[in-house]
Parts: sequence; C-alpha cells; structure tokens
Amino acid sequence: MNKPLLAITLGDPAGVGPEVIAGLWPDRRLHELCRPLAIGHPEILRRAVELWQTRARVVEIDSPEQARPAVNAIPCLAVGGPETLQICPATVDARAGQAAYEALVLAANLALAGRIDGLVTAPLNKAALWEAGHHYPGHTELLAELCGVRDFAMMLYLPPDAGLAATAGLGVVHVTLHMALRDALAALSTPAVVAKIRLADQIMRTLKGARPSIGVAAVNPHAGESGLFGDEESRIIEPAVAEAHAAGIDAVGPLPADTLMVRAAAGDFDAVVAMYHDQGHIALKLLGMHRAVNVTLGLPIVRTSVAHGTAFDLAWQKKANTSSMLEAVRVAAQLAGWRQ
Repeated sequence: MNKPLLAITLGDPAGVGPEVIAGLWPDRRLHELCRPLAIGHPEILRRAVELWQTRARVVEIDSPEQARPAVNAIPCLAVGGPETLQICPATVDARAGQAAYEALVLAANLALAGRIDGLVTAPLNKAALWEAGHHYPGHTELLAELCGVRDFAMMLYLPPDAGLAATAGLGVVHVTLHMALRDALAALSTPAVVAKIRLADQIMRTLKGARPSIGVAAVNPHAGESGLFGDEESRIIEPAVAEAHAAGIDAVGPLPADTLMVRAAAGDFDAVVAMYHDQGHIALKLLGMHRAVNVTLGLPIVRTSVAHGTAFDLAWQKKANTSSMLEAVRVAAQLAGWRQ
C-alpha cells in the first residue's frame, strides 16, 4: 500500500490510448511501480483488452479507494455515456473529445483532493477536444487552468539510460508550446524565458539531487550570428540567462540549437530550455521516441504522459507501443514518492 495510487486516463477513445493501457496492464513492472487504476468508459477498455487478448477483467469502481489492481484485474472509474460506444476508431469525433475531457477533469480533481497520488494521461486529440467545445491547445493548458496556476511548462524528459551521459536523464522545457510558429516568435519575452529556466532548474534539481546545468537555446540560426540573422538572442534571451545566473541558476546560453542537444546528450547539460515546440520535441524524440515522457511542471499535482499522440494511423490495430506509457508511469511514481 506504500506504492503510489496513480490514475491512468484513457485519452481519446478513437486513438491508441485505451489499447496502450490494456497492452501494458499485464506487465508486472507496472504493478511493481504503483497501484494503477483506469479512468474512462469501461466498455472501451474491455474492447481494448479483447484486442490484446490479455483476459484481464475490467472491474468498475465508484471511488479510487476501491481500487484493487492486479495483472488480471483493471479497476476503472467510469466516465462517458452510451454515445462514447458509437465512436469509430481513428476518427476526429466531438464525443471522443468530450470523453477525454471528462476523464482528465475527474483525474485532476481527485489528485487535487489528495485521493490519488498522481495522474498519467493517454493522448487526446486536440481537434476533437475543440469540437467538443473545450478550446485548449492540449492537456498542459487545460490542467494549468484546472489547478489555477499561471507559471507552468511542458517538459519532455528522457530517463537515464546507457545512451545518455547525464546521470539524472535529460529534460527539455519549452518557452512556447502549442501555437503557430509566427505566434511563438511573437510570444517570446525575457520574463517567459526566465520562468521556464526556473522551472527546469527546480525539476532537474529534484531529479538529480544537486544543482543542474541548464542549456538555453537560441531561436535563430547560429544564435543570430551577432545580429545578422535576428536580434532575439541579445534582446530577449541573453537578459534572461543573466537574470537566472543572478538567482543562482547554472544556465548557459543562448546556444545554437543545432549543436545544443548533441552537447546535452553528451552530458554537458541536465536540461535544455527550447524556445518553441519543435525545437525541443524533434531533437529529444530522435534520442528516444518511445522512452520519452511528458511532464507538466508548475502544477500542485503530479502529471505525466506519453510523448506521442493519438496515432490514428495505428489505432485499434494492436500496433501501439507501450514503452512510453511505462516510462510515464515510472516517472509519475518517482515524483509522487518524493512528494509523499
């Protein structure tokens, strides 16, 4: 009972989320890490179990306190009405967006109430979420609103392994996230960069148990080449790094983005602060697509997620990879344990 109680949301029922959970459930490593329970429509989860042919029973429960997980038993808090069962696989559907939304809200509220120790989310489809009337760019922004926080960030995280020199793993924290590239550039500011450097320092200090080194990415090629290719480095990023230094944070930058991740993988940095979504995502996923974990920073609760999307091209074909979900659970259990 000392293992953290973690809720795993099914995400979008039309995507790979339910089958990732069903496929991972018989893995004993999952149960060694935590006491898991699922949140979503039980019948959708039963369909995923049937797809994987694991013979696990989906046990409907009324509260997280009733959860008795086992490799052959999946406790599930029911979310979603009968319309959820009409959703076709691999399609954008407002009903799927609503089901994913309701599961996430329930999980977040349980975590805020202290009834679960953290949540791990399967992917939702942003277009389906919007069609359901919930106009958020994704999980991160929705969770920040539910938790009432303004200073938050997405971090993609690679746990330690033989391919990384950094002993605490490698994190990438994003200054801007789900927005058009032209909007991301316009949204950059010195306070925003400082805030993300601080969040990167806090989480990696926890994971490393010591002062981390933070590499801060430039936004322009060659870090602007002394202003030839842009002035964001001197005007926005350099003052942010200086402010972080004054606060006692070991931050270096702005550094050219084309070599920064190579240096980070070699152990020069414990975390990287990226200026926009793909600057961080592409590089980290090339290092370890199926081991990467999405961690939301700045929340009063523990939340991690897989680093992939709903993968409609693979959904409901028993092709989904469960590795990222296992790592997301591992990191959530680790963070929940430290909070306890």
